[in-house]
Amino acid sequence: MSPIAAREPLFLSVLRHAPGLRSVRFVEAGFTVLGLFLFSQALIGPLFAPSGSEETSVILRLMWLPVYAVTIVLMLARPGAMLRTLSGNLLLILLIGLMAMSVMWSVAPDTTIRRAFALAMSSCFGLWMASRWSWRELILLIASTFVLLGLSSALLAIALPSMGVDHAVHAGAWKGVFWEKNTLGAVMAWGAVSGYAASRVDPKHWLFWMGCAVMCIALVLLSTSKTALLSCLLGTGIAIGIALCRRGFGFASLMMFLGLTGGITIATIMLVAPVEALQALGRDATLTGRTDIWGVLIEEIRTVPWTGYGYMAFWTAENGPVFWVRQATNWDVPTAHNGWIEIALAIGFPGVALTALVYLQAFKRGVGRLFRGPETYWALAFIAMILLVSISESNLVHQNSLGWVLFVATSAKLAERRARPARTSPDLAGGSGPVAR
Repeated sequence: MSPIAAREPLFLSVLRHAPGLRSVRFVEAGFTVLGLFLFSQALIGPLFAPSGSEETSVILRLMWLPVYAVTIVLMLARPGAMLRTLSGNLLLILLIGLMAMSVMWSVAPDTTIRRAFALAMSSCFGLWMASRWSWRELILLIASTFVLLGLSSALLAIALPSMGVDHAVHAGAWKGVFWEKNTLGAVMAWGAVSGYAASRVDPKHWLFWMGCAVMCIALVLLSTSKTALLSCLLGTGIAIGIALCRRGFGFASLMMFLGLTGGITIATIMLVAPVEALQALGRDATLTGRTDIWGVLIEEIRTVPWTGYGYMAFWTAENGPVFWVRQATNWDVPTAHNGWIEIALAIGFPGVALTALVYLQAFKRGVGRLFRGPETYWALAFIAMILLVSISESNLVHQNSLGWVLFVATSAKLAERRARPARTSPDLAGGSGPVAR
């Protein structure tokens, strides 16, 4: 990459690699940012589906068709790159296929086939991103999207607090352009990590990207979401740990020791005094009633442990098993509030095992890049954050979801066998390292 390209602002610098195709690359970059913005459900969700579900809005359901169509066209435009990406992600494809196959035993087959199609197409968008962009381009485009989401959330909360600030259960908490505060917190936690990574792949503008990361952290705090705050702390800790590990073997050993010690300490506390630990975090021992829901749902899973009830079908069949769950918990439970239980409800314990393999494989590949490539600051932290949040949110395999699209893109990119050329630039932590192109 030329020094001139390295000084270009934001993600526009990624367009300089092919001067003869700048307009095409600009359109593709714009479509990437637009697609990620739409998958976040920002603004359009609260406007067209105030209840919090896109199923209640015909506009939201039809809105995806043009996105899917453009994605298919872009995939077909680069068949070789797509085939290479698909060949390196067979477990991921198998998981998506199993979700689609669950229509055969689903308690709500119409819902399952529709949402499985949406899952496949949103996964295709993530796979296309991985096949189309280098690590540097991908991280800058992702970070640019989060900057857009953060700025629009801040502006809406300040200019139109009736929409951007919660005035009901969590009065005063910012929710920005999203349905509720927890979504803003989760998305901005990812945004902070993308800012750290962008400052590494674009060191000429590291101050701008770190400023964006600070903005995202501020929005996490304003959302008052404790889960998002823990996720943000985890991502930040991993980023600092990677930087220290790259200073040398001594730091790497120290970080591994501290990580192992910290993990054992946390596990011990949760086993010996879980109630006190949760109360110290401002949560009750039932995780705001979640454990009560989980107990009832586990009993329902035991009824069909090998198949589940079909992808996204359990909560749709009003006269099915969900009726007894809502009777037992005494409220209209919308989701399992746990990613793994949600997978078990959809495709049984085999599906849980396959999902675990997909996520652990991606995490292992991220750890394998611990000492090389600035992309690790994004990939490893993001995957760890997703797994942390899965304990209390149904976030693992969800159609038209920003988290799922980003996971697919990140996981697929980590699976690449042929590394792109890289240039060496000063590492902000004090050493030097490659900047992916």
